[in-house]
Amino acid sequence: MSHAGDGHHVVRYELRESAAWIVLNRPEARNALSTEVVEGLRESLARAEHDPAARSVVLAGEGPMLCAGADLKMVLGRLDEDGALSAFLVSVGEVCMEIARHPKPVIAAVQGGVIAGGFELVQACDLVVATEDATFCDGHARYGLFPAAGGAVRLVRKIGMNRAKQLLFTAEPWSAEKLREAGLVNQVVPTGQLEPAVAALTERIGRHSGQGLAEMKRVMEHGADLPMAAALQLELDACRDYAARCPDFSEGLRAFSEQREPSFLR
Repeated sequence: MSHAGDGHHVVRYELRESAAWIVLNRPEARNALSTEVVEGLRESLARAEHDPAARSVVLAGEGPMLCAGADLKMVLGRLDEDGALSAFLVSVGEVCMEIARHPKPVIAAVQGGVIAGGFELVQACDLVVATEDATFCDGHARYGLFPAAGGAVRLVRKIGMNRAKQLLFTAEPWSAEKLREAGLVNQVVPTGQLEPAVAALTERIGRHSGQGLAEMKRVMEHGADLPMAAALQLELDACRDYAARCPDFSEGLRAFSEQREPSFLR
């Protein structure tokens, strides 16, 4: 077990088999987002990107809840500081973007639930595995607040405009199963089975070409913002480039023709 860096004991970095687990480690505060947590997340994401042993990344939380959103004590203490609150909101938005653009698949392991900024972190992830008792709540509208890290934009792209409006406008929590039906949650598992389920998923992902998955993710993320013709051209160009420069492409073809498991680059 290793830490994200000096001074960031609030975020733990662990390499488990082929997955980098980034664990929010403030259970006494329901893993609320502070400046230190955000800095630890960013350092850990960068570390995972350059860790050759990591084929995927897991965002998890210590204790009964993944993340309760921003640390309200910290936020209230900064209301009178010029630019401090704005800088914090920008940093949360940036870490969500770093998750969405990370070259490795990022999986949210959701136990207990997520609220507001914690929910925005989950929305930025590629895959979401949640326990059957987990809840997902934006909550901003209830107190006259406003999302600032993708909650009013990314959620629409994940579950559609009407569902997103209902979730945001009512500020009501949604169950893991309801969000599975809506398309945000990929898998709902029994309470107590979260880590084994996520480990099985990362093991499966870990068999594949890291460079291939990175290109797939890049094309999907960028292509979603393009007109269809431009997105198709992006995909074709990426395939040509990947085939020309990455040995995993030819290795995969040989393995398929020889009916064996491929041996990809680490």
